[in-house]
Amino acid sequence: MLSRVANSIYWMSRYLERADNVARFIDVNARLILDVGWERETAQWEPLVRASGDEADFAARYSEYSEKKVVHFLTFDEENPNSIISCIHAARENARTVREIISSEMWEAINALYHLVDKHSRKRKVDDLQSFYISVDHTNHLFAGMMENTMSHGEGWHFARAGKMLERADKTARMLDVKYFLLLPTPDYFDSPYDTVEWGAVLKSVSGFEVYCKRYHRANYRHVTQFLVLDEYFARSIRYCVRTAARSVADISKMLEITVPVTDEFARLEKMLDEADNEVILNKGLHEFVDAFQFNLNVIDQSLYQSFFALEKK
Repeated sequence: MLSRVANSIYWMSRYLERADNVARFIDVNARLILDVGWERETAQWEPLVRASGDEADFAARYSEYSEKKVVHFLTFDEENPNSIISCIHAARENARTVREIISSEMWEAINALYHLVDKHSRKRKVDDLQSFYISVDHTNHLFAGMMENTMSHGEGWHFARAGKMLERADKTARMLDVKYFLLLPTPDYFDSPYDTVEWGAVLKSVSGFEVYCKRYHRANYRHVTQFLVLDEYFARSIRYCVRTAARSVADISKMLEITVPVTDEFARLEKMLDEADNEVILNKGLHEFVDAFQFNLNVIDQSLYQSFFALEKK
């Protein structure tokens, strides 16, 4: 497989996953506002921008973290490369260049999403957009099913799966960090009713609330951290996502009969997660753990590029 084709498939999948996650975050946040009353509007919407990692871009072009401005920035701002509309446009363009690799059903799902976002681009209030965010989520589930069942599980499929899982791991880590580091005003807030509601919202943003409740009685920072960071079986936990991405990269290497440095980077990160202890993470600081994890994730992303996508430039 040509490196440019592999790169397009990888980023097609990452962009779709990114758009899905942003849609989830906004929809869940809007519902959370109905349950928890903040005194300042900033407290409602600023964390979403921070979760996307785009606070510097937002601050350069917007004066306040109001609902209208944050919703526009994260949903329809074409100058924001991580907005839903930018991600879906980028995913469609990447898909267009590899139409001979992906199935027609996958292309049709992406195309439907592209037209859906343009249809709703004039709306600005989150109340008017909730059905849109749900549709983005459902269409991404449809695309994932199409990819699983209509695409050959060869190199292209593994690149798509690796991209999706690395993006998912990053967003799960960001949501944990925002909740733990930004939304706790005082130590007394821990394990309070508000704290429980907010941790429940974090779980809902990754579609993990029902699965979590079957195992634990109530949402608190210890159990949610254990579940979203170290759980071996939940499809959006950091550990599961990294392990799945690593397996796909290993399978690609076997198919190509090559040895690539990125497998060593994955091995180091998997070892870090395998040896991690939840109490140690919380005692040393969840924010510090997430920082270290995202640093390693960036190393893997750069190593992936050098291992597979930059080959034609050598």
